Amino acid sequence: MRPSVMTVHRMVTALEPGDNLEAEHRAHTLGWLRGTGDVFRRVKPAEPAQHLVSYVVPVDPADGCVLLVDHVNAGLWLPPGGHVEVDEDPRETAAREVREELGVTATPEPDPLFLTVTRTVGVDAGHTDVSLWFVLPLGRAHRLTPDEGEFRAVRWWSPDELRSADPGRFDPHLGRFLDKLQRSTR
Repeated sequence: MRPSVMTVHRMVTALEPGDNLEAEHRAHTLGWLRGTGDVFRRVKPAEPAQHLVSYVVPVDPADGCVLLVDHVNAGLWLPPGGHVEVDEDPRETAAREVREELGVTATPEPDPLFLTVTRTVGVDAGHTDVSLWFVLPLGRAHRLTPDEGEFRAVRWWSPDELRSADPGRFDPHLGRFLDKLQRSTR
């Protein structure tokens, strides 16, 4: 196993699933990582057809509000983030994506809180993203410089707003992430 894939394997192995679906996603991901070194997107949008993504979920420590972006290509409200470059550590991807997409120089927590395996929708539909979800403690007063080419809007959502909104407008696993975040001791 190439060193960069071994790093991801260790990260996923250490992740404690929050529910049965996350346990299934973890088992799938570990099998995939053992079976191939080709886990990084090489050609946009979908080569190889399954590849790594780092999501970064900015969370205001004061009130638990979550920052999401209205993603142009996906047509959904998603956490900021992006594809892990070849041999890049997913933690570096998370920090890079926050810088590029929000103009924020901050370091997300070092270990992902959540893992998902999701078939993509929208403009780039049809491939599978294996996503590591990193939490970034960030106050709502922090100045943002969003990437206007990627997002229609950027918004802080309260947990109550997210729970009462149409789930079809968001990543299909966002509610489960929020449940795990609430249960975490972070």
